[in-house]
Amino acid sequence: MRNVHRTRRALASAVAIIGVLAAIIGSQDMWQPAFEAQTSPTQANVSGEAAEALDKLEIKGRAPKTGYTRTQFGDGWTRTAGCDTRNIILNRDLTNVAVSQDCKVQSGTLNDPYTGKTVSFKRGAGTSDDVQIDHVVALSDAWQKGAQALSPAEREALANDPLELLAVDGSANQTKSDGDAATWLPENKAFRCDYVARQIAVKAKYRLWVTRAEHDAMKRVLAQCPGKSLPTS
Repeated sequence: MRNVHRTRRALASAVAIIGVLAAIIGSQDMWQPAFEAQTSPTQANVSGEAAEALDKLEIKGRAPKTGYTRTQFGDGWTRTAGCDTRNIILNRDLTNVAVSQDCKVQSGTLNDPYTGKTVSFKRGAGTSDDVQIDHVVALSDAWQKGAQALSPAEREALANDPLELLAVDGSANQTKSDGDAATWLPENKAFRCDYVARQIAVKAKYRLWVTRAEHDAMKRVLAQCPGKSLPTS
């Protein structure tokens, strides 16, 4: 009899445990947040022109940097109507600009997109570098992701394209160096969507590719700004 009672108690306990487990598993409210937390931005449905352009970029590994020099992209800034590219971009991106008769920006104010700070610019040996012209897609990065296959004229056009250039805080530009979106993003989070969209636009225009890590980093940024468009200039 004792064995019979023990068997009945064991069966009753098993039934109770099964009932509890069934109630937990059947509760979607308990499990749904955990599944949602596991969904990464790269798995999310990221919409918009920039996201669509990103998905069209080829994903490949980084090529060797062998053979890269700045002169592969032309011998410095080109000139348009007597003005060099650096001063054209300074004149575009700064406010309260003073320009000399020979088309050189003498002073102005930069609302720096990379840091969100206000930077005063004054031309001079010790002050000109306070504001620098950044290649949004670093030229060495471009070299390792398809620019080697471009013609010299195409590479020079890339290095002087207003789409590829921004006036920025000098120290921020130095910190970025030749990083891509997987290794460096602007400190100013409000500008990251614009920054990534501009990189995508440049890479699409000049038939450059992205690495897997770079692609995923870009998509994570674009997930914060659904419907993001591509810049055109």
